[in-house]
Parts: sequence; C-alpha cells; structure tokens
Amino acid sequence: MLTEKRFEEIVNLVNEKGNVTVQELKDLFQTSESTIRRDLTVLHENGKLIKVFGGAIALESSIFTKDIRVEERKQLNREEKIKVAQYAAGLIQDNDFVYIDAGTTTEYMIPYIDKFQATYVTNGVSHAQRLAAAGLHVLLIGGELKESTEAVVGSTAIVNIQKYHFTIGFWGTNGINKKSGYTTPDYDEAMVKQVSMEHTSQRYILCDSSKFSQESTVTFAELESAKIITDKVEDAQIKKWNNVIVP
Repeated sequence: MLTEKRFEEIVNLVNEKGNVTVQELKDLFQTSESTIRRDLTVLHENGKLIKVFGGAIALESSIFTKDIRVEERKQLNREEKIKVAQYAAGLIQDNDFVYIDAGTTTEYMIPYIDKFQATYVTNGVSHAQRLAAAGLHVLLIGGELKESTEAVVGSTAIVNIQKYHFTIGFWGTNGINKKSGYTTPDYDEAMVKQVSMEHTSQRYILCDSSKFSQESTVTFAELESAKIITDKVEDAQIKKWNNVIVP
C-alpha cells in the first residue's frame, strides 16, 4: 500500500473510533511497528491526529479510553522507564512496607531493588513472580485478574489492600494533567490504585514524559497527592509544579 493511502486510512480509522493502538494498526496494515510509529509521528506533526502513549487519538478527542496490552507497553519508551525505575528503587529503605502497582514502569524497578529486609506487596502477577525470584519477601494481592495489564483488581483486591498501611508506594499512570490529576482507562484498576494510595505514607507516580498532558477516562488521584518521577520535563508550566522529580 502506498504511504499516502495508508495515512488516509489511519486518519479515517482514528476519527471513526476516537483512538487506536499501534498494535491495531500494525495488524490491520500488515506492516512493522516502526513503520506505524513513523506514520503516527508524521500525521501528528501534520496536525491530522494526536500521537499518544501506544497509539493515537482523534483531534476532537482529548481522552484515551483504551488500555494497551502489557506486551506492547513494555517496549514503549523503554530507556526512559528504566531511568525512572532505577531512581525509584533507590528510595526503598530496609524494613519498609512497600506497595508496587502493576505496570511496566514499576516492573522495571525490580532488578534495581536491593533491600531484602523490606516487604513488598503488589497487585501485579508478573511483579510478584519476579520479586520472589529475586529472593524478596512478597505478598500478592488476591482478586480478579485483568488479562490485558496482568493486574489484580476488583472488590476482593480492594478489601485486601484496606488491611494494610504501606510506608512507601509506586504507581503507574496513563495520563497526567493539572485538571484531572492521574488517570487510567479502567474503573476497576483505578479503584485499586486509589485505595492503595490512600493507605500509603510516601506516594510516587512513575512515568515517562509522554504521559504529561494526556488524559484517560478515570481519575484515581489528585495531582498533589503524590510526587512524580519522570525522565524529563520540557513544558514550562509543568516545570513550575513542586512535586516533579527528574533523576
């Protein structure tokens, strides 16, 4: 297919659906992920759509409503996530009671965690497996498994979390902006994030800089409720926030 024709079809699809993922476009056009990413960059620069984390949204839409599968998210902005995760892991102290949210950036923390006297609680199935394999003391929250993000969610998970009081915790987010705070597309996952943050003393949101000014459908915390660890800040207004850490 000619590039211009693919551009046209991508724009039409985004306008029709409101948002699309890189994986959807890759499967539809039977082309490489790198080609799709280049296409989205060009279309974004030409004002045809808005390129966001893992896909694109229509110009008239400011909200990303669909979660991206964990396999795809792991490779997005990988180096930036590792930088953030390494710094976050260094904040953990011996004897901390640590909450680690499901998500790709939080999972990148695990190779850098070296506090074996701490206890780690997570709603991420793969996180729990990797923490245990590293010889760390880990508790996995019980509840309903959300397959696309490998997160444990639901009422049982919330009841379990409410029993705990964490000294420090780390969460991922799909979007951050001043008006809506920290947002994610799924209500059940948002509720687990919200309750676990409410039961934590020191709260950190881990995100690469692509998440700023993005918005998903459900707010799980207000902007000032946590410190943000990110790889860089380019927006002049965000630089004025007093809760942003750039390692």
